[in-house]
Amino acid sequence: MSGLFAGTPLERPPTCERCGKPHAQCACPRGTDGKVLDPRAQQIRVRREQRRGKMVTVVAGLAPRSARTDDLSAMLTELKKLLATGGTLGEGALELQGDHRDRIVAWFIARGYPAKASGG
Repeated sequence: MSGLFAGTPLERPPTCERCGKPHAQCACPRGTDGKVLDPRAQQIRVRREQRRGKMVTVVAGLAPRSARTDDLSAMLTELKKLLATGGTLGEGALELQGDHRDRIVAWFIARGYPAKASGG
């Protein structure tokens, strides 16, 4: 992609609009269209379900990530360590063993996501 100043000393690599780093060094979450995903634009719902007599906390509403910046697995790993529980990455949702709804909502709110508890 050539720009207006391509090949001159004024040429600068394209930078991320969120962190200001060049795109090659940027670790901001991006969607499949290449645009930066804003945490405030996602509608996260945390609910609990009972499966085979056990409680499971499900986090839904996270925007899908691209293969380059897939941080859902990193979120899951951090939550599993924080809560000392098991979990998996389901169909577009994080699933954690046990009833941890309030702690997960607080964790997402502290990171700038507008998370809400849903269900009973």
